[in-house]
Amino acid sequence: MLIVLGIMVLVHEFGHFLVAKWCGVRVEVFSIGFPPRLFGFRRGDTDYRISLLPLGGYVKMAGGEPGDPRTGDPAELTSRPRWQRILISFAGPAANFILAFLLMAGLYMTYNQVPNFETGPAVTDLVPPGSAAWKAGIRPGDRIIHFGDKQNPTWEQVEDRAAANANATVPITLQRTVNGQPQQIQTSLFISDPSKGEDFTIDSLGLIAKWQDGPLGVRNVIPGDPAANAGLKAGDKIIAIDGQMVHSVNAISAWLQQSQGKAVTLKVQRGNRQLNITATPIWGDNGVGTMGYRLGFYYMLPPFHIEQLSLPKAVQASIRSNMQYSGLILHVLRRMVSRPSNVQQLSGPIGIAKATGEAVSMPGWKPIIGLMAGISLNLGILNLLPFPILDGGTILFLLIESTLRRDINQDLKERVYQIAFVMIVLLFVFIMVNDVAKLNLLPKLRL
Repeated sequence: MLIVLGIMVLVHEFGHFLVAKWCGVRVEVFSIGFPPRLFGFRRGDTDYRISLLPLGGYVKMAGGEPGDPRTGDPAELTSRPRWQRILISFAGPAANFILAFLLMAGLYMTYNQVPNFETGPAVTDLVPPGSAAWKAGIRPGDRIIHFGDKQNPTWEQVEDRAAANANATVPITLQRTVNGQPQQIQTSLFISDPSKGEDFTIDSLGLIAKWQDGPLGVRNVIPGDPAANAGLKAGDKIIAIDGQMVHSVNAISAWLQQSQGKAVTLKVQRGNRQLNITATPIWGDNGVGTMGYRLGFYYMLPPFHIEQLSLPKAVQASIRSNMQYSGLILHVLRRMVSRPSNVQQLSGPIGIAKATGEAVSMPGWKPIIGLMAGISLNLGILNLLPFPILDGGTILFLLIESTLRRDINQDLKERVYQIAFVMIVLLFVFIMVNDVAKLNLLPKLRL
């Protein structure tokens, strides 16, 4: 966790540092961590240091603090034009965005982890009764051998064709085994997409990919959530839900949404035993920015293989991945504004440490690199929020001053920064307490 946060902070502060130097500002301190100072070295005007508290870092520039004296030295931050100060403030978040892009592009070029089911035959998992796919006659275990004009499509191709035929009817040919004999069934499916492509998934049609031949493995359970309370454990394998065979977490999620909060029975393989576990799902954020019914467990990744993308394709994949995740972050932030209780989704160092440990324990490089890219995006976006102390707050003040063509009263600025600092400290304490509560070590602290 310290390595991950250290890299994020180093890159962020280096962005400020680099642009400040380019603009001729004297940088007095470049610190990873907060005081007291542990060790470091001085080169030129700058003290490069490692500090005791590994919860962030900072760059101290001459004249950059609200109480710093103004001597008129051209190397002081306040002596530089406002547009340069805006660039310096924006440079930190920009460095985080660049890091996230480079991490994902490098991953896709060297270790692109692709689930086998995406590039294999399109075989259906559970099909929720009443869904569009069910009404079209599609059943669990069917193989799609024609989807529109595509013969023997992979699931990746089915998803692409479905998105391209939104709000249209697509002819489908299925292959189904009946009494040991393969049969072909002709049908058609109307691709209903009221979102006009923004949030479209073929799962919403009841067309759910079969991830693997075996049951879905449970990697971990969330303390205090229905799965844990019902007795589900890490290492269990979920065979069926309410008697319906499942091979993916998407199938379980679809069944939960259809059940509308009713208790469900999971058939579970635990070692050499099979047992039934009954749990009542709860309504909440499902971890990807949307609301729904959930049980509260982490699943084992489906079987995958490694591909190495060319540079142009890796760049495209990185941009797409980072844009999607940035949209998710902004979506969650909007939900926090509209529903203050959702602030519980925020995580501090403890939550980051837990997520880092889980990512490192998972196979392949994608979990940890993806987590680092996600943290970097979070750091960049959160720092651009127009709140005093954050980079976005500094930019906001500079834009206001540019509009007024004069500086805002320094005493007023200092009061605003003091209030903002207290609010940040209180939020940090809240997040730390909530992180501890999520560990289920002190259940009474859950907020």
